[in-house]
Amino acid sequence: MDFSLGEELEAVRDLAREILTDRATPERLREVENSPTRVDERLWADLAAAGLLAAVLPEEDGGAGLGMAGLCVLLQEQGRQVAPVPLWPALTGALTVAAYGTRTQRSGLLPGLVDGSARPTVALEEFGPADPLRPRTAAVRDGTGWRLSGVKAVVPAPAGARQVLVTAATGDGPGVFLVRPDAPGVSREYAETTSHDMSAHLTLDGAPAEAVGPPGCGAVEHLVRNASLALAAVQAGVADGALAHAAAHLREREQFGRPLATFQAVQHQLADCYIDIEAMRVTLWHAVDALAPPFDARAADRAALVAKWWATEGGLNTVHRVQHVHGGIGVDTDYPVHRHFLWGKQISTTLGGAGADLERLGALVTGGAVTE
Repeated sequence: MDFSLGEELEAVRDLAREILTDRATPERLREVENSPTRVDERLWADLAAAGLLAAVLPEEDGGAGLGMAGLCVLLQEQGRQVAPVPLWPALTGALTVAAYGTRTQRSGLLPGLVDGSARPTVALEEFGPADPLRPRTAAVRDGTGWRLSGVKAVVPAPAGARQVLVTAATGDGPGVFLVRPDAPGVSREYAETTSHDMSAHLTLDGAPAEAVGPPGCGAVEHLVRNASLALAAVQAGVADGALAHAAAHLREREQFGRPLATFQAVQHQLADCYIDIEAMRVTLWHAVDALAPPFDARAADRAALVAKWWATEGGLNTVHRVQHVHGGIGVDTDYPVHRHFLWGKQISTTLGGAGADLERLGALVTGGAVTE
């Protein structure tokens, strides 16, 4: 299997790396972290102006058609710099609308994403142990539309989102629904968090909504699969960026008159990080490759869960090891590596932790159902 990126994806990687390295400086990150939304709107606009947001969308929607491969390249570069922009929720949501939405839905949402003036977010998680493919939030028909009731937890980057893609259960199977955050019956409670981003719990009480494709058509599976891969891509970048910080730190610091990098125990820890990161990369790109024709949904879901498990387990192990080899500096918020730890920790629990990933994978392999 050939995991080389190819010319188009290399161009996306190089441009993204240049912009993110230049813009996501420690000084700028501190400034954004103290802002009300914790989103770098200037960086978002720069990525849109460079065509990087549009690159993942289909050509008929104003994009370059690079899809999840292009998104994963972009997200890996974001993770390396821990750049505070809501790429994964906005772009996985947009790809779902592009794949399943009506012409009116696509024309109402996607052009704003292309030019950076608007973005969606996604509401996939709920309180308590739950499979994101089997939401408890309920959708009932209301004339030509729908009404949603339930609570969605830790909705990422709600500030500035004009539409929320909400997963909900119906009698015909789970569906994806577009909900305006300012619609009647919608309330937000911002989550108390010390993490890198701002999130909110979304309460829906008969909120009006539009279905993105008929319920049961596969839109939920598409969105959850892509979200899992997107999180794996960000985590691969976060871990790689953390390892780079560790290597630089250990070359410069000395103990007993020797650089810390020459100590065998430290070398072993960094070697373990490298192995985990390589496993994350291989499983990620295997899962991306599984999306190509001829498409097999079961094989693609299996590959996505394997990639997410490696991102959850290997990514968390890496940021823990990196913080450990930094000693007390690793927990100092004036030193950049603490951001990689926070991102790695949060990503490792999004859409469920490693145990939940293994349970879903086991259910998929055996044909069983996840126990709630």
